[in-house]
Amino acid sequence: MMIPFSGALEQRLLDDPDNAKTFLEENKTQSNLNKIIVQGYKTLGLQYFFTVGTDEVRAWTIQKYTKAPQAAGKIHSDMERGFIKAEVYKYDDLVEHKTESGVKAAGKYKMEGKNYEVHDGDILMIKFNVTDSKKK
Repeated sequence: MMIPFSGALEQRLLDDPDNAKTFLEENKTQSNLNKIIVQGYKTLGLQYFFTVGTDEVRAWTIQKYTKAPQAAGKIHSDMERGFIKAEVYKYDDLVEHKTESGVKAAGKYKMEGKNYEVHDGDILMIKFNVTDSKKK
C-alpha cells in the first residue's frame, strides 16, 4: 500500500494548529498522518487497549492475539505475574451506553480469565495479586 505524504503540509499544520482546519478546507486537501498510523499498526500486527482511572485514560500497544496476562504485563510485570482476571468492555459499548454503569446494565461488561485474547479497543480493569516470593 502506498500513502501519499507531504512533510511540508504536515509541518505547516503543526506550526499553526489554530488554522489547520481552515487551511485544509480552503486547499481541499487532508493530512494522511492518521492513515499512515492506522496502516502501520495493521502492517505490524499491532493493536491497543485502554485502561481507565478516575483521572486518567491510557492506551497501551500490544501485538494482535495477546492474552490478557501478557497485556497486563505491558503495564507492569507484577500485573502479569499476579494476574487473576480482567474486567473487560468495548470502547464502542461505552460510546453507546455513555457510562461504565450503563455498559454493565446492558450486560456488555465481562469478566475474563488468563486465556482471554485482548481485542483492539478493549477497555480493561486488571485484577492481580502479587505476594512477596522472597522469604526472610
